[in-house]
Amino acid sequence: MAILKVNNLTKKFKKFTAVNDISFELKEGEILGLLGPNGAGKTTTIQMLLGVLTPTAGEVRYFGKNFIENREEILEQINFSSTYTDFPWTLTVRENLTFFSYLYDIKDRTQRIKKIVDSFKLNDLFNQQMQDLSAGQKTRVNLAKALINYPKVLLLDEPTSSLDPDVAKYVREFLFHERKQFQISIVLTSHNMAEVEEVCDRVIFIDKGKIIVDDTPENLTKTIEISHVELFVKDGLKRTVDYCQEKGLKYEIEGRYIVVDVKEKAIAEFLRGLMDKGVYYDEISIEKPTLEDYFLQMTKLK
Repeated sequence: MAILKVNNLTKKFKKFTAVNDISFELKEGEILGLLGPNGAGKTTTIQMLLGVLTPTAGEVRYFGKNFIENREEILEQINFSSTYTDFPWTLTVRENLTFFSYLYDIKDRTQRIKKIVDSFKLNDLFNQQMQDLSAGQKTRVNLAKALINYPKVLLLDEPTSSLDPDVAKYVREFLFHERKQFQISIVLTSHNMAEVEEVCDRVIFIDKGKIIVDDTPENLTKTIEISHVELFVKDGLKRTVDYCQEKGLKYEIEGRYIVVDVKEKAIAEFLRGLMDKGVYYDEISIEKPTLEDYFLQMTKLK
């Protein structure tokens, strides 16, 4: 059974339609990515899933129940984090987490706050006011708040934005752990394509309020033919550039390194062509298409 089911969801404003008749499901324990360019309708969709915005049409169902008719019961079992929301600035981390914990029926409240503070390494910040925290520290507090009630469904808007790479890695690992232990289901938006590719079981691409594609990251990247061939050219950089221009290949140069976009099936032919031109290179790496390549292609086409 789908833990979240969205049916023909639409949100119209006076001058435009932000979300246009979209339908999708979220399975128990699944991590679903919502992708799309700015203004595509991702945040509006999240806001309707939270009940912050009322749909113009359509229905949201959690755990088989209509959200509007069972709002209080459902909100007890879901939570949300966004880098674009903030806490009361003059309250401390401790005061904020304590306050938000009382929105939910949590057993052993003190122990739960302690555990979540330990999990997100907030002990040193516990008595600091929110206004004194960095952007990354605020993001960690926001994520701690989002998990305080053992949610069955977690909605995340740019969950690792502003975080240092090591902290972002820790957060991803923590989310995997929570999913494994509690079968938590997650919907997230992110501009970090590598993160989405690593974390998400499935991706929905939204543009102009409509779902363009719904598939796994692996299947989406398979639709991209272009690979990136990076060479450290010891002799013949200009000849390499001339050859790329002759073949109409896109390339970028940094120092003696050149990265050329080549169809995977044509890589061997491309390298033979360089050899025929007398080009010598010391290093070569071939990067297969990524979700970022898919995203860039989709946004370019639209």
